[in-house]
Amino acid sequence: MQPTATSPTSPTLRREDAALLRGAACFGQDVVLPGALHLAFVRSTQAHARITHIHASAALTMPGIRAVLCAKDLGLRTMPAINPLLPLLQEVRFDLLAHETVDYVGQAVAVVVAETLQQARHAAAQVQLSLHPLAVSSDFDTQSAVVTRTQHHHGELPHHAPCASVQLKVPRLTAMPMEPRACSASWDEDTQRLTFRLATQTPSRAQADAAHVLGIDVAQVRVICPDVGGAFGARASVSPEDLLVALTAKHLRSTVRWTSSRSEDFLAGMQGRGAQLEGQLWLDEQGRMQGLAAQLHFTLGAWLPYSGVVPLRNAARILPGPYALNHLKIDGIATRANTAPVNIYRGAGRPEAALLMETLIDIAARRHGMDPVDVRLKNLIPKQAMPFTTANGEVLDSGDYAQALTQACDRFGYAHERAEQLRRRAQGECIGLGIAMYIEPCGQGWESACVTLHSDGRVTVASGSPAQGQGHATTYAQIAADSLGCEVQQVEVLMGDSHTCPVGIGALASRSTAIAGSAIVQACANVQAQARQGAAYPITAEERFTAQEAWSYGCVMLRLSIDRDTGKPTIERLVWVDDAGHIVKPVLAHGQLIGGAAQGLGQALMEQLIYDEQGQLVTGSLMDYAIPRASDMPDIDIFSMQTPSPHNLLGAKGVGEAGCIGIPAALMNAARDALSPQGETDLQFPLTPEKIWLAMHTTQPKEKS
Repeated sequence: MQPTATSPTSPTLRREDAALLRGAACFGQDVVLPGALHLAFVRSTQAHARITHIHASAALTMPGIRAVLCAKDLGLRTMPAINPLLPLLQEVRFDLLAHETVDYVGQAVAVVVAETLQQARHAAAQVQLSLHPLAVSSDFDTQSAVVTRTQHHHGELPHHAPCASVQLKVPRLTAMPMEPRACSASWDEDTQRLTFRLATQTPSRAQADAAHVLGIDVAQVRVICPDVGGAFGARASVSPEDLLVALTAKHLRSTVRWTSSRSEDFLAGMQGRGAQLEGQLWLDEQGRMQGLAAQLHFTLGAWLPYSGVVPLRNAARILPGPYALNHLKIDGIATRANTAPVNIYRGAGRPEAALLMETLIDIAARRHGMDPVDVRLKNLIPKQAMPFTTANGEVLDSGDYAQALTQACDRFGYAHERAEQLRRRAQGECIGLGIAMYIEPCGQGWESACVTLHSDGRVTVASGSPAQGQGHATTYAQIAADSLGCEVQQVEVLMGDSHTCPVGIGALASRSTAIAGSAIVQACANVQAQARQGAAYPITAEERFTAQEAWSYGCVMLRLSIDRDTGKPTIERLVWVDDAGHIVKPVLAHGQLIGGAAQGLGQALMEQLIYDEQGQLVTGSLMDYAIPRASDMPDIDIFSMQTPSPHNLLGAKGVGEAGCIGIPAALMNAARDALSPQGETDLQFPLTPEKIWLAMHTTQPKEKS
């Protein structure tokens, strides 16, 4: 397969689209590898057990089977170290292939190698495991040891009772990319080099991780990313299966490939979310915030991906959101369970922070008999205070939070909507208005770019930050064209190949346009300077741009109707004001917002992974796990403010995760507001008709304020 490059002459909206629309794209399963062997994994059927025997004799006699490999055959290799953004309080070592025990249903225990995929899968089903059951630890088990913790304590909390208290449960989700996991590896015995084809958001880290597991130098590994139909954080870290493909290729001195089924991805792929949140908020009589306490408990699963501690860290550091509140007591822990791993998933702690804070504000406003918009306006960090250092030590770079709220109120017609709500309620309808403010940290650190200016005016841009469907090639080409003053058709973009692209951090945390784009601007300035000095063509410059964090923000308002007979919720209106700083390609930014909104809506209304007490996944297929369809999407009125960030050369901020942050919190508030005439409810995600109907029939009489 050729390195990911894009045609500079595509007539479509995005230069990536022509190949995708013609069916000429190259996803993982499209990679042509003549003579490649196929892998299938023998997986544990129990959540926690001791392995007493692996019976592979029947499989080995089947047609086309080349090998059945266990940990003793491949060596006792472990997963790479994780990102220590929070202190680890216990060892997190995890074997690539189960050796003595299994720790979750779906864990790989053996590798079956065959001439065809069907032969490999059929033989894997014939391998029998003898397992001795052990005690199973579930999510949020109080007996589980704490893996990591974080605290943010600042100032004194009031001694009287809080105005609002809430407990919220955030279910686990699955990322559901278009294509399940698929990767391949080719080992060249003569050169002692590995070519590793992998759908990843972080090719440089995958290159380093593969080299470490194989015991070779990084320069001996080439990582190539095929087209990726969505990643959403689930492909930010390598999995045991990925590394076992590479290890098997070297062990057999051959080319091997693995294609996951959707069921395998449900069972053993990296999941997202999974948290229990508790919070207490204090307001004075005028509605000004006096203090916030939060207790956060995140689950981690059986093993930790590279970014496993990030959701807890983000949720704790983002609170109290866009509000000027200095009296905080935030305590967070994360524990493991005998389940599939939890990784960053679109938002990674940001949605949890917004959900907790915004729900508390609405509850407190109802208790005080105040309008929730007024409470927010009284407490938002003012524009003139920017840059603002929060009580947690985070520096919010720029923005006008009050303007985002008032802009949303104007577009939504908030006063009219409240009047209409009263009128419709008087007619017996169940109507709620939901509001949510949010802030979104957009990554920090460095990213790389290499720009080459050719004598005929052509430009080649190579980035360390690849794409998974966002349209990076189109955006990067525009950035380079604007920087160099050339036509965008003259720019070719290379991504996702460690042979042709510089080392980079990768595409995650909504950082690519801001940081990778700034690296392109910096490299373009370098080649221009060389050209002015008379340098010979081709002129090449490789640059790394290092940035402080930029912070996006916004406000979501929506109207929700609930059918009194069935509990079915319907989004009747949705207005959204988002500020992602300077936007390079407005149409692509709009698409990112819509995509994030779809996933945020899915989390709030329908998605949930459920394990039983024995650690068995109950919702292991699309028969049991609902995801949004086109018919589930409401019309969305989006307005983009553009307050540039001072922390990068483009003034850009992230845009990809906003929908997963603001939409769920607004939906929770709308549903609770709809049922508020009956009293406060204990609604939890997902807001299914059944849950809402039960809440409508079990709420307590409304308390007097």
